[in-house]
Amino acid sequence: METYSVGNRLVLRLFGRSHDESVGCVLEGLPEGMEIDFEGVSRAMELRKPKDGIGTPRKEPDEVVFENGVVDGRVVGPVTIRIMNRNRRSSSYDGLDVTPRPGHADLPALFKFKDYDVSGGGQFSARLTAPLVAAGAVAQQYLASKGIRVAAYTRSIGGVRDEKDRGFEEAEGSKAFRTRAADAVLDAAMEKEILAAAEDGDSVGGVVGCIVVGLPIGFGGIWFDALDVSVARMMFSIPAVKGVEFGKGFGITSMRGSESNDQYCVRDGRITALSNNMGGVCGGMSDGMPLTFDVAFKPTPSISKRQRTVNLREMRDDFVEVKGRHDPCVVPRAVSVVEAMAAITVMDQDLSFQPDQ
Repeated sequence: METYSVGNRLVLRLFGRSHDESVGCVLEGLPEGMEIDFEGVSRAMELRKPKDGIGTPRKEPDEVVFENGVVDGRVVGPVTIRIMNRNRRSSSYDGLDVTPRPGHADLPALFKFKDYDVSGGGQFSARLTAPLVAAGAVAQQYLASKGIRVAAYTRSIGGVRDEKDRGFEEAEGSKAFRTRAADAVLDAAMEKEILAAAEDGDSVGGVVGCIVVGLPIGFGGIWFDALDVSVARMMFSIPAVKGVEFGKGFGITSMRGSESNDQYCVRDGRITALSNNMGGVCGGMSDGMPLTFDVAFKPTPSISKRQRTVNLREMRDDFVEVKGRHDPCVVPRAVSVVEAMAAITVMDQDLSFQPDQ
Protein backbone atom coordinates (compact mmCIF):
# COMPACT_ATOMS: atom_id res chain seq x y z
CA MET A 1 0.00 0.00 0.00
CA GLU A 2 1.42 3.38 -1.05
CA THR A 3 1.61 5.94 1.75
CA TYR A 4 2.65 9.58 2.09
CA SER A 5 4.42 10.38 5.36
CA VAL A 6 5.18 13.47 7.43
CA GLY A 7 6.30 14.20 10.99
CA ASN A 8 9.17 13.60 13.40
CA ARG A 9 7.84 12.41 16.76
CA LEU A 10 4.23 12.23 15.57
CA VAL A 11 4.40 10.45 12.22
CA LEU A 12 1.35 10.52 9.93
CA ARG A 13 1.11 8.10 7.02
CA LEU A 14 -1.68 8.93 4.57
CA PHE A 15 -3.12 6.34 2.17
CA GLY A 16 -5.85 5.87 -0.43
CA ARG A 17 -7.30 7.61 -3.48
CA SER A 18 -10.51 9.47 -4.13
CA HIS A 19 -12.33 6.52 -5.75
CA ASP A 20 -10.67 3.65 -3.85
CA GLU A 21 -12.85 1.70 -1.44
CA SER A 22 -11.42 3.77 1.41
CA VAL A 23 -8.97 6.45 2.47
CA GLY A 24 -7.16 6.68 5.76
CA CYS A 25 -4.02 7.27 7.75
CA VAL A 26 -1.78 5.77 10.40
CA LEU A 27 -0.69 7.85 13.39
CA GLU A 28 2.53 6.74 15.07
CA GLY A 29 3.81 8.40 18.24
CA LEU A 30 0.57 9.13 20.09
CA PRO A 31 1.21 8.91 23.85
CA GLU A 32 0.32 5.46 25.13
CA GLY A 33 -2.76 5.60 27.31
CA MET A 34 -4.10 8.78 25.69
CA GLU A 35 -7.89 8.76 25.74
CA ILE A 36 -9.72 9.30 22.44
CA ASP A 37 -12.99 11.25 22.42
CA PHE A 38 -14.77 9.55 19.49
CA GLU A 39 -17.68 12.00 19.59
CA GLY A 40 -15.21 14.87 19.27
CA VAL A 41 -13.78 13.24 16.14
CA SER A 42 -17.30 12.86 14.70
CA ARG A 43 -18.05 16.54 15.36
CA ALA A 44 -14.92 17.54 13.44
CA MET A 45 -15.97 15.37 10.50
CA GLU A 46 -19.40 17.02 10.42
CA LEU A 47 -17.80 20.44 10.01
CA ARG A 48 -15.89 19.23 6.95
CA LYS A 49 -19.02 17.98 5.16
CA PRO A 50 -20.38 20.07 2.25
CA LYS A 51 -23.34 22.37 2.91
CA ASP A 52 -26.34 22.23 0.60
CA GLY A 53 -26.12 24.74 -2.24
CA ILE A 54 -22.56 25.91 -1.59
CA GLY A 55 -20.77 22.53 -1.58
CA THR A 56 -20.44 19.44 -3.74
CA PRO A 57 -23.55 17.25 -4.15
CA ARG A 58 -21.29 14.26 -3.37
CA LYS A 59 -22.35 13.23 0.13
CA GLU A 60 -20.28 10.80 2.18
CA PRO A 61 -21.24 9.52 5.65
CA ASP A 62 -17.57 9.84 6.70
CA GLU A 63 -17.85 7.35 9.52
CA VAL A 64 -14.42 7.14 11.13
CA VAL A 65 -13.21 3.65 12.01
CA PHE A 66 -10.28 3.22 14.40
CA GLU A 67 -9.08 -0.14 13.08
CA ASN A 68 -6.27 -0.75 15.53
CA GLY A 69 -4.13 0.95 18.15
CA VAL A 70 -7.07 1.85 20.41
CA VAL A 71 -8.46 -0.42 23.15
CA ASP A 72 -11.29 0.68 25.42
CA GLY A 73 -10.92 4.23 24.10
CA ARG A 74 -7.20 4.50 24.90
CA VAL A 75 -4.12 4.45 22.66
CA VAL A 76 -2.03 1.27 22.90
CA GLY A 77 0.10 1.66 19.76
CA PRO A 78 0.09 3.03 16.20
CA VAL A 79 -3.48 4.05 15.35
CA THR A 80 -5.03 3.27 11.97
CA ILE A 81 -7.93 5.48 10.88
CA ARG A 82 -10.07 4.38 7.92
CA ILE A 83 -13.00 6.11 6.16
CA MET A 84 -14.98 4.33 3.45
CA ASN A 85 -15.74 5.95 0.08
CA ARG A 86 -19.39 5.04 -0.44
CA ASN A 87 -20.46 7.57 -3.08
CA ARG A 88 -18.29 7.23 -6.19
CA ARG A 89 -19.10 7.99 -9.84
CA SER A 90 -15.95 7.24 -11.80
CA SER A 91 -17.75 7.42 -15.17
CA SER A 92 -17.85 11.23 -14.87
CA TYR A 93 -14.09 11.22 -15.48
CA ASP A 94 -14.05 9.21 -18.70
CA GLY A 95 -11.65 10.68 -21.28
CA LEU A 96 -9.85 13.04 -18.91
CA ASP A 97 -6.70 10.93 -19.20
CA VAL A 98 -6.57 12.20 -22.79
CA THR A 99 -7.74 15.79 -22.23
CA PRO A 100 -6.25 16.87 -18.85
CA ARG A 101 -8.20 19.41 -16.80
CA PRO A 102 -6.65 22.89 -16.51
CA GLY A 103 -5.71 23.75 -12.93
CA HIS A 104 -5.57 20.10 -11.85
CA ALA A 105 -2.64 17.75 -11.28
CA ASP A 106 -3.72 15.72 -14.34
CA LEU A 107 -1.08 16.86 -16.83
CA PRO A 108 2.06 16.47 -14.68
CA ALA A 109 0.65 13.36 -12.97
CA LEU A 110 -0.02 11.62 -16.30
CA PHE A 111 3.59 12.28 -17.31
CA LYS A 112 5.08 11.19 -13.97
CA PHE A 113 2.93 8.25 -12.80
CA LYS A 114 2.06 5.31 -15.05
CA ASP A 115 -0.75 4.23 -12.73
CA TYR A 116 -2.35 7.67 -12.24
CA ASP A 117 -6.15 7.39 -12.10
CA VAL A 118 -7.91 10.65 -12.99
CA SER A 119 -11.13 9.54 -11.24
CA GLY A 120 -11.81 12.11 -8.56
CA GLY A 121 -8.23 13.31 -8.82
CA GLY A 122 -6.78 10.03 -7.56
CA GLN A 123 -4.13 10.43 -4.86
CA PHE A 124 -4.15 14.21 -5.35
CA SER A 125 -7.79 14.53 -4.33
CA ALA A 126 -9.02 16.60 -1.41
CA ARG A 127 -10.96 13.46 -0.46
CA LEU A 128 -7.80 12.49 1.42
CA THR A 129 -8.32 15.44 3.74
CA ALA A 130 -11.10 13.43 5.42
CA PRO A 131 -8.70 11.21 7.41
CA LEU A 132 -6.51 14.26 8.01
CA VAL A 133 -9.41 15.99 9.75
CA ALA A 134 -9.97 12.90 11.88
CA ALA A 135 -6.28 12.80 12.79
CA GLY A 136 -6.36 16.52 13.50
CA ALA A 137 -9.27 16.05 15.89
CA VAL A 138 -7.16 13.56 17.85
CA ALA A 139 -4.25 16.02 17.88
CA GLN A 140 -6.52 18.80 19.12
CA GLN A 141 -7.61 16.61 22.03
CA TYR A 142 -3.96 16.11 22.99
CA LEU A 143 -3.20 19.82 22.68
CA ALA A 144 -6.22 20.76 24.81
CA SER A 145 -4.69 18.78 27.68
CA LYS A 146 -1.63 21.04 27.32
CA GLY A 147 -3.66 24.24 27.26
CA ILE A 148 -3.08 24.76 23.52
CA ARG A 149 -6.08 25.48 21.27
CA VAL A 150 -6.49 25.84 17.51
CA ALA A 151 -9.29 27.60 15.62
CA ALA A 152 -9.73 28.72 12.01
CA TYR A 153 -12.31 30.73 10.06
CA THR A 154 -13.00 32.13 6.61
CA ARG A 155 -11.28 35.48 5.99
CA SER A 156 -12.40 35.94 2.40
CA ILE A 157 -14.33 34.37 -0.45
CA GLY A 158 -13.97 35.97 -3.84
CA GLY A 159 -14.36 39.72 -3.45
CA VAL A 160 -15.87 39.53 0.05
CA ARG A 161 -13.21 39.98 2.73
CA ASP A 162 -13.27 40.18 6.52
CA GLU A 163 -11.19 43.28 7.25
CA LYS A 164 -10.96 42.60 10.98
CA ASP A 165 -8.18 40.67 12.71
CA ARG A 166 -10.32 38.19 14.59
CA GLY A 167 -9.53 36.73 18.00
CA PHE A 168 -9.65 33.07 18.99
CA GLU A 169 -13.22 33.10 20.28
CA GLU A 170 -14.49 34.73 17.08
CA ALA A 171 -12.68 32.12 15.00
CA GLU A 172 -14.16 29.36 17.15
CA GLY A 173 -17.61 30.94 16.73
CA SER A 174 -17.41 30.54 12.94
CA LYS A 175 -18.65 26.97 13.42
CA ALA A 176 -22.16 28.44 13.66
CA PHE A 177 -22.07 29.70 10.04
CA ARG A 178 -22.30 27.82 6.75
CA THR A 179 -19.33 29.56 5.14
CA ARG A 180 -17.32 29.55 8.41
CA ALA A 181 -17.31 33.36 8.39
CA ALA A 182 -16.81 35.14 11.72
CA ASP A 183 -20.22 36.86 11.72
CA ALA A 184 -23.68 36.60 10.17
CA VAL A 185 -23.34 39.57 7.81
CA LEU A 186 -20.16 38.22 6.23
CA ASP A 187 -21.62 34.73 6.12
CA ALA A 188 -24.56 35.94 4.01
CA ALA A 189 -22.30 37.96 1.68
CA MET A 190 -19.86 35.07 1.23
CA GLU A 191 -22.63 32.59 0.49
CA LYS A 192 -24.00 34.97 -2.13
CA GLU A 193 -20.55 35.13 -3.72
CA ILE A 194 -20.37 31.32 -3.93
CA LEU A 195 -23.89 30.97 -5.35
CA ALA A 196 -23.19 33.59 -8.03
CA ALA A 197 -20.11 31.69 -9.22
CA ALA A 198 -21.96 28.36 -9.18
CA GLU A 199 -24.88 29.82 -11.16
CA ASP A 200 -22.37 30.87 -13.81
CA GLY A 201 -20.84 27.39 -13.98
CA ASP A 202 -17.74 28.76 -12.35
CA SER A 203 -15.94 28.68 -8.99
CA VAL A 204 -14.33 31.03 -6.50
CA GLY A 205 -11.41 30.92 -4.06
CA GLY A 206 -10.61 32.60 -0.77
CA VAL A 207 -8.52 32.78 2.39
CA VAL A 208 -8.67 30.85 5.67
CA GLY A 209 -7.30 32.46 8.83
CA CYS A 210 -5.96 30.33 11.68
CA ILE A 211 -5.11 31.11 15.31
CA VAL A 212 -3.21 28.96 17.83
CA VAL A 213 -3.21 30.06 21.47
CA GLY A 214 -1.44 28.71 24.52
CA LEU A 215 2.01 28.14 23.02
CA PRO A 216 4.84 28.74 25.52
CA ILE A 217 7.63 31.16 24.66
CA GLY A 218 10.41 29.33 22.84
CA PHE A 219 8.11 26.68 21.35
CA GLY A 220 9.47 25.55 17.97
CA GLY A 221 12.96 25.37 16.52
CA ILE A 222 15.40 27.07 14.18
CA TRP A 223 16.14 26.82 10.48
CA PHE A 224 14.53 23.65 9.10
CA ASP A 225 12.78 22.83 12.38
CA ALA A 226 11.25 26.30 12.74
CA LEU A 227 7.61 26.47 13.83
CA ASP A 228 6.52 28.60 10.89
CA VAL A 229 8.49 26.44 8.45
CA SER A 230 6.73 23.31 9.73
CA VAL A 231 3.29 24.93 9.62
CA ALA A 232 3.85 26.32 6.11
CA ARG A 233 4.97 22.93 4.82
CA MET A 234 1.80 21.30 6.13
CA MET A 235 -0.44 24.03 4.76
CA PHE A 236 1.08 23.77 1.29
CA SER A 237 0.38 20.02 1.32
CA ILE A 238 -3.37 20.76 1.36
CA PRO A 239 -4.84 20.56 -2.17
CA ALA A 240 -5.62 23.98 -3.73
CA VAL A 241 -3.36 26.01 -1.39
CA LYS A 242 -1.37 28.68 -3.24
CA GLY A 243 -0.06 30.87 -0.43
CA VAL A 244 0.65 31.12 3.31
CA GLU A 245 1.53 34.23 5.32
CA PHE A 246 2.14 34.78 9.03
CA GLY A 247 1.00 37.86 10.95
CA LYS A 248 0.93 40.84 8.61
CA GLY A 249 2.62 38.70 5.96
CA PHE A 250 3.41 40.55 2.74
CA GLY A 251 1.80 43.66 4.21
CA ILE A 252 4.75 44.03 6.56
CA THR A 253 6.96 45.01 3.64
CA SER A 254 5.32 48.46 3.45
CA MET A 255 5.93 49.14 7.16
CA ARG A 256 9.02 50.56 8.83
CA GLY A 257 10.83 48.60 11.51
CA SER A 258 9.54 50.94 14.19
CA GLU A 259 6.00 50.01 13.11
CA SER A 260 6.45 46.30 12.43
CA ASN A 261 8.40 45.38 15.57
CA ASP A 262 6.17 43.85 18.24
CA GLN A 263 7.37 45.72 21.32
CA TYR A 264 7.35 43.81 24.60
CA CYS A 265 5.81 44.66 27.95
CA VAL A 266 4.82 42.95 31.22
CA ARG A 267 1.12 42.55 31.96
CA ASP A 268 -0.26 40.62 34.94
CA GLY A 269 3.16 39.16 35.64
CA ARG A 270 3.74 37.76 32.13
CA ILE A 271 5.63 38.94 29.07
CA THR A 272 3.43 39.97 26.17
CA ALA A 273 3.61 42.35 23.19
CA LEU A 274 1.80 45.52 22.21
CA SER A 275 1.06 44.15 18.71
CA ASN A 276 1.29 40.87 16.81
CA ASN A 277 2.61 41.81 13.39
CA MET A 278 4.96 38.81 13.37
CA GLY A 279 2.09 36.40 13.90
CA GLY A 280 3.46 35.07 17.16
CA VAL A 281 6.69 33.62 15.77
CA CYS A 282 10.23 35.06 15.70
CA GLY A 283 13.33 33.13 14.71
CA GLY A 284 11.20 30.07 14.14
CA MET A 285 9.94 30.01 17.75
CA SER A 286 6.82 31.20 19.53
CA ASP A 287 7.19 34.60 21.22
CA GLY A 288 4.22 33.99 23.51
CA MET A 289 1.66 35.77 21.36
CA PRO A 290 -1.03 33.83 19.44
CA LEU A 291 0.30 32.11 16.34
CA THR A 292 -1.68 33.64 13.46
CA PHE A 293 -1.47 32.84 9.76
CA ASP A 294 -3.58 33.00 6.60
CA VAL A 295 -3.87 30.33 3.91
CA ALA A 296 -4.87 31.17 0.32
CA PHE A 297 -7.01 28.71 -1.68
CA LYS A 298 -7.41 28.88 -5.44
CA PRO A 299 -10.83 28.60 -7.10
CA THR A 300 -11.92 24.98 -7.63
CA PRO A 301 -10.44 24.00 -11.02
CA SER A 302 -13.33 21.62 -11.86
CA ILE A 303 -15.90 23.89 -13.50
CA SER A 304 -18.56 23.27 -16.15
CA LYS A 305 -17.37 26.09 -18.41
CA ARG A 306 -15.69 25.02 -21.64
CA GLN A 307 -11.92 25.40 -21.31
CA ARG A 308 -8.93 24.98 -23.58
CA THR A 309 -6.64 22.00 -23.09
CA VAL A 310 -4.66 19.55 -25.23
CA ASN A 311 -5.40 16.10 -26.63
CA LEU A 312 -2.48 13.96 -25.45
CA ARG A 313 -3.31 11.07 -27.79
CA GLU A 314 -3.34 13.23 -30.94
CA MET A 315 -1.03 16.01 -29.71
CA ARG A 316 -3.31 18.86 -30.73
CA ASP A 317 -5.26 21.66 -29.08
CA ASP A 318 -8.63 20.63 -27.70
CA PHE A 319 -11.41 21.63 -25.29
CA VAL A 320 -12.75 20.09 -22.10
CA GLU A 321 -15.96 20.49 -20.12
CA VAL A 322 -15.73 18.94 -16.67
CA LYS A 323 -18.65 16.84 -15.49
CA GLY A 324 -19.22 15.36 -12.05
CA ARG A 325 -19.92 16.80 -8.61
CA HIS A 326 -17.61 19.51 -7.35
CA ASP A 327 -17.47 22.31 -4.79
CA PRO A 328 -18.00 25.78 -6.29
CA CYS A 329 -15.76 26.94 -3.42
CA VAL A 330 -13.53 24.76 -1.23
CA VAL A 331 -12.94 27.40 1.45
CA PRO A 332 -15.80 26.65 3.89
CA ARG A 333 -14.75 22.98 4.05
CA ALA A 334 -11.04 23.81 4.03
CA VAL A 335 -11.35 25.64 7.36
CA SER A 336 -11.53 22.29 9.17
CA VAL A 337 -8.57 21.00 7.18
CA VAL A 338 -6.40 24.00 8.09
CA GLU A 339 -7.30 23.50 11.76
CA ALA A 340 -6.42 19.81 11.53
CA MET A 341 -3.08 20.31 9.81
CA ALA A 342 -2.12 23.04 12.26
CA ALA A 343 -2.99 20.79 15.21
CA ILE A 344 -0.99 17.85 13.80
CA THR A 345 2.02 20.12 13.26
CA VAL A 346 1.88 21.71 16.71
CA MET A 347 1.44 18.31 18.41
CA ASP A 348 4.49 16.96 16.59
CA GLN A 349 6.47 20.01 17.71
CA ASP A 350 5.18 19.66 21.28
CA LEU A 351 6.32 16.05 21.51
CA SER A 352 9.78 17.28 20.47
CA PHE A 353 9.78 20.42 22.65
CA GLN A 354 12.66 20.32 25.15
CA PRO A 355 13.67 23.78 26.39
CA ASP A 356 17.24 24.10 27.69
CA GLN A 357 16.05 25.75 30.89
